[in-house]
Amino acid sequence: MATTWTGGEEHWTHKGDVKLFLWHRKAAANVPFAGTLLFVHGSSMASQPTFDLTVPGRPDSSAMQWFAERGFDTWTVDHEGYGRSSKHREINCDISNGADDLKAATDYIHSLKGPVKFDVYGISSGALRAAMFAERHPERVNKLALDAFVWTGEGSHTLENRRKKLPEFLAKNRRPIDRAFVQSIFDRDHPDTADQATIEAFAQAILTLDSSMPTGTYVDMCSRLPVVNPEKINVPTLILRGEFDGIASFEDLIAFYGKLPHANKQFSVMKGISHASFQQKNYKMVYHLLHSYLTMPEPVYVG
Repeated sequence: MATTWTGGEEHWTHKGDVKLFLWHRKAAANVPFAGTLLFVHGSSMASQPTFDLTVPGRPDSSAMQWFAERGFDTWTVDHEGYGRSSKHREINCDISNGADDLKAATDYIHSLKGPVKFDVYGISSGALRAAMFAERHPERVNKLALDAFVWTGEGSHTLENRRKKLPEFLAKNRRPIDRAFVQSIFDRDHPDTADQATIEAFAQAILTLDSSMPTGTYVDMCSRLPVVNPEKINVPTLILRGEFDGIASFEDLIAFYGKLPHANKQFSVMKGISHASFQQKNYKMVYHLLHSYLTMPEPVYVG
């Protein structure tokens, strides 16, 4: 049965001749407004399956809804080549192209809401897109959250295995996906961190929209890292790292964290979590860490 989404608003904008799909859940009216939160998806799934997933018997599966209920105006966008957005260009939709999508999406939201600053959460290659966007447009970012992030790739067993297929990724702009591939996202690092019903719902939602994905982020992560410079990301930043996540070593992330210039920064390790944190059994921990950082009071004394 196809997955359907209700309770939000669809929006469309353009990046040249590319149509980009945006999904919006309004901040709840009965709580204080908390900010504008933009969610950025990863390499192998579109936006709604990642951030607005409904799973029967699993309360608060939709991160967008959970944060909207706490006062955040929540947005997400299908990057070019994913979901409902355009797929007609003969390109592999790399990380830089994804950062361009975020510029177009925030341009559009500004046209509706005025010049708001965004809290930006990105996961996996979405974290790289979000970091590149913050590097290029720090004036648009209030706080940045990077989940399942990788900097140089040194010590990453996931990328070591993925590099074996690099010639295949370089040879074409898209790669096929199926239910077994989605399952592998949860099995590759540490089995049993996500329940099977959630994995099945996630896979169904992904495959309702796509049967293949662009290769660009895989090419970048396998052969072109680093693609962002931490010394140029001068915004408050939270780094979230699943205990079992194989996409980046602790050493790689700590080195990146140490070079971030903004004093308002945090590094959190999430126990019992592998890679796709919002679909894990411990997803409420992720919500708590992100919400706590985004709602932390501003410092009174800054030196």
